[in-house]
Amino acid sequence: MRLVLAIISFVVAATLIGLGIAQKTIWAKPDHIDSSISIGTSAPVTIIDGTALNANPRSQSIAATGSDVSFAAYGRTSDVLAWIGDASYNLVTYDLEEGALTSVLIPGQETELPNPEGSDLWFSEYTAEDALGITINVPEDVSLMILSDGIAPAPGNITLTWPLDNSTPWVVPLVSAGGGLLIFGLVMLLWAINHMRSSRGPRRKPPKMPKLPRPQKFQPSKPKAVSGAKSGRRSIGASSIAALPLVLVGALVLSGCASNSEGGAVATPTSTAADLEATAQLEAPAVTQSQAERIVARVAAVAAQSDKALDSTLIATRFTGAALQLRTANYTMRAANGEIAAVPSIPSGPVKIVLPQQSDNWPRVVFAVVENGEDDTVPPTALMLIQDDPRSQYLVHYATTLEPGTVLPKVAPATIGTNRFGPDLQLTNMPPGQLAAAYGSILASDTSSEFYDLFEAEGDSLRVAIGLAFKTQRAQGIPSTAQIAFTNASGDGEVVALSANDGGAIVATNLNETETVTPVEAGVAINAPASFKALSGKTMSTKGLQATYGIQLLFYVPPVGSEDKIILLGYSQGLISATETQ
Repeated sequence: MRLVLAIISFVVAATLIGLGIAQKTIWAKPDHIDSSISIGTSAPVTIIDGTALNANPRSQSIAATGSDVSFAAYGRTSDVLAWIGDASYNLVTYDLEEGALTSVLIPGQETELPNPEGSDLWFSEYTAEDALGITINVPEDVSLMILSDGIAPAPGNITLTWPLDNSTPWVVPLVSAGGGLLIFGLVMLLWAINHMRSSRGPRRKPPKMPKLPRPQKFQPSKPKAVSGAKSGRRSIGASSIAALPLVLVGALVLSGCASNSEGGAVATPTSTAADLEATAQLEAPAVTQSQAERIVARVAAVAAQSDKALDSTLIATRFTGAALQLRTANYTMRAANGEIAAVPSIPSGPVKIVLPQQSDNWPRVVFAVVENGEDDTVPPTALMLIQDDPRSQYLVHYATTLEPGTVLPKVAPATIGTNRFGPDLQLTNMPPGQLAAAYGSILASDTSSEFYDLFEAEGDSLRVAIGLAFKTQRAQGIPSTAQIAFTNASGDGEVVALSANDGGAIVATNLNETETVTPVEAGVAINAPASFKALSGKTMSTKGLQATYGIQLLFYVPPVGSEDKIILLGYSQGLISATETQ
């Protein structure tokens, strides 16, 4: 019985191990699948639809040849289409029935495209000479754009490769089970051999001792022969022992072939050309968290370089409106007088809050709060950025320093985004477009202003810096030969209001406050302060001096019906204009 069990174990073990090896050899599946297409049109750009990229699961490897220089970028399908605009392009999709890539030319009026490098729309971008090879992993609502220089035809030879799941999860169990049965069979075999040897006796039984003779009869006993062939038992043991090394060596070699790899199941997603346009209709946040962080880093780099070199041209590539006015005026003053302080720099991160507008249209707004990672005593900076059209970059319209200890209202995460309010919308207890004038009234009149009770006074350091008390003290310091007057008005910057979670709004706006000093007697000259002189080039005037200060304001406005007050979250201010009165 033991010998039979050993033989059965050897047979089953050999079968299991053989099946395991077959899965890694003759039955092994391919580790990837690819599809290629040659495009013969003169279109300057090719779009690979997100459904084509996801025709097979897992990551996508793209190779493009046929051009001296290749550029690729991927982003939301709607953004890619918007950037291409009315230019002709090749649309690459995946035919499920044929199992191959297909291409169709979408005609347009434009034959040339601008340089796409560094656009804020892209999630990522790549550039290569001659052949381009990249690996990405994007969802179906993201498409890949490939072009040369925007003028020459896009690279015409494209190959997509997807890794396949060729894992063999049963190899290890099969080989392990086979190895276990092999060991069991060996144990049974050795046990059988040992049992057979131990049970083997002499060939002939020893004769019995004669009994005492009886008086009347004597008869000796006859010995009995023992059946069984000794040579047969020896033959079985020898052959089994000789086979043992061969079986062990085979088991070790076969078990070394076992391996396992990770992978997902092969899917069969649908893919049609209509999917590209359908995806473009979905509303989504203007940017992702990583996009916003990259945009802020670019803005901070441009600001740092411009602030150091006093480069008004460079700063205009990333700043506009009230934020640009403040910086360009500061550059002019610092170029004339090195003792004038620079405006606060833009921190490079970390970006603590990203609040994008929900929009597939333009202009788009992004609000970001950036901390100084090197010095936590420096208050964070709040940026309000706007992208006017798909081919423009996000520009900083407002860059305000938050008040110490400011607690921002709760806002939606970057993955959801928020809505933008119009300047006249009545969903807050004061329309966003009226904030600058109302706050200017408080700076001029303090408690006498009709709007005083609507704004929170505690923690408002700007009132202390340029409010009524400051203006009174400033007027008292003017010589008796001159007089000073203060006026203010809403600036011409764009009012930007984004919804908070409670229905209120974060509002960025600007106020221009003008200080006019005129002589009260004929022939009296008024000396210009250092900043005025540096900006205007005038040291004195017998007519009068007019200085305009630009004030960028960031407010939280409670929802309509709330008894909470409007809070000044932050501000930035500085001289933006210096002229002689007429």
